[in-house]
Amino acid sequence: MSHLRIALLPGDGIGPEVTHAAVKVLEAVEVYSDDLVFEFETYSVGAGEFLQSGNPLPPEALAKASRCDAILLGAMGLPQVRWPNGTEMAPQIDIREQLDLYQGIRPVRLYQESLTPLKGQSADSIDFVLYRENTEGLFAERKARHALDAEFVENAMRITRFGAERIVRAAFAEASLRKGKLTLVDKANVLPAMAFFREVFDGIAEEHPNIEVERVYVDAAALYLVQQPERFDVMVTENMFGDILSDLAAGIVGGMGLAPSADIGEEYAVFQPAHGSAPDIAGQGIANPLATILSAAMMLDWLDLRASGDAIRDAVERALSDPDCRTRDLGGAMTCSEMTEQVIRNL
Repeated sequence: MSHLRIALLPGDGIGPEVTHAAVKVLEAVEVYSDDLVFEFETYSVGAGEFLQSGNPLPPEALAKASRCDAILLGAMGLPQVRWPNGTEMAPQIDIREQLDLYQGIRPVRLYQESLTPLKGQSADSIDFVLYRENTEGLFAERKARHALDAEFVENAMRITRFGAERIVRAAFAEASLRKGKLTLVDKANVLPAMAFFREVFDGIAEEHPNIEVERVYVDAAALYLVQQPERFDVMVTENMFGDILSDLAAGIVGGMGLAPSADIGEEYAVFQPAHGSAPDIAGQGIANPLATILSAAMMLDWLDLRASGDAIRDAVERALSDPDCRTRDLGGAMTCSEMTEQVIRNL
């Protein structure tokens, strides 16, 4: 019997709603399994927790969550709850840094051609994964403060050899399991830090002669994602570039409601939808739960339950094959709970 403890960090806004939806799907997987038992433990983190306790990420909550087999996160942050330097509270980034979750993995898949704004794309033409370095890059100095009367503020892009090597190696490993193509996305023509990132990439590429590699500047990559998304298999890039491109990539397959993600390190892993907390629709029951449900499928993959993860993805695909099965963000009228139930029926 596989007994798995899953930490739930529902967070803010629509986070509790979509987390509840993913839990219902996981419970259905458990019912259909002969040897799988989930135990869920819920911990309070996020902007709401800050308003209650003064800390958006209580150390005890993270310590307990990290002792579970995996962490499923809803969404964190509220636009009006900010640090003194003006930035929003983003404890999900603190979690990445504290647990050293250096692999930001963002799969991008078009489930139905009617969901893409791009012309002429079939349902199997867009299927790639973006590997984002998660712990340094342009995010490295995000907590820096500045004086109120400052004349300018600088943010340095930090690229270490250690950080670049491990994300590049992870991307090569993924490419070897897929179609065998890896695209480096950088700005090596302008930024010395990106030229260094490319040097590290080139050195590791020599170890993988069977992987087709290409190097694309980030501005060109944005263009190609719209014009030629089928050219990509695995992409690897810096933290900020990955943050931006993964949202663009979500837009070409239907939006953030279909964008799952995983933040993975050597010991720990967090799974969450790539979207934000969307407080403007929180509590209305209209949030799209599919990104969180698909993130739960990625969690099962990581827990060596690939068949169960595939079952969830197949159930989502079958649900979306019905043109009437759409939440509001996808142009339909289904509620969060109705979409969840449709996925469960298709398991």
